[in-house]
Amino acid sequence: MINILLEGFDIDAPWLYDELKNYIQPNHSVAVVAFSFRDNRVKSLSDWNALYSKECGKYHDGIVGGFTTYGIPEENINFINYFTDTKESATQKIKSADIVYFLGGLPDRMMDRIKEFDLYDILMQHDGILMGYSAGAVIQLAEYHLSPDDDYPEFKYYEGLPYLNDFYLEVHYEGTSEQDESIQRVLAERGKTVYATAVRAGAILVDNGNLKLLGDVKVFGR
Repeated sequence: MINILLEGFDIDAPWLYDELKNYIQPNHSVAVVAFSFRDNRVKSLSDWNALYSKECGKYHDGIVGGFTTYGIPEENINFINYFTDTKESATQKIKSADIVYFLGGLPDRMMDRIKEFDLYDILMQHDGILMGYSAGAVIQLAEYHLSPDDDYPEFKYYEGLPYLNDFYLEVHYEGTSEQDESIQRVLAERGKTVYATAVRAGAILVDNGNLKLLGDVKVFGR
């Protein structure tokens, strides 16, 4: 199993490409788990389409373009659509994918929707590449924390998908007092290493348990 924890969807950035090209192959297929949207922003299929559809999606070309740079044809990249997919069709998209890609947004709501679609066990059985940015990075941890920000006003721990349980992750790290206080709290309460990925400049790769830091990642607690 390969886990790739990213800052953003610019997976074709030069500092990432040379490493990720060893994993992301032209013959791969991708299932994009587009479940992390904000409830107040996406209330209907048309709202979802405005973010992710090929025709008018704000983020579509950036997400797809990252993979086509690695030679994966666009027709091999399938979005899981909260409004049009069924539990069965969503399950099939994940089962047939080499890469499962979790998008950024709200990780706790993504987890809610994963359970709503009965995808938890299917995702845990996936033995290929699991990757995601921001919310899609932290959700790959058995437990993750979120520092106070506009979406989450207070520090809190959350349940993730238990692929990884040896460390915690502070995404979008800028060295703010809120982030540093959260990191120190995690160290005190959980006693595990915290990795802090700099904004759009850091990533973590875990290849069958072997961890590698890419770009700008600060290490706390060891």
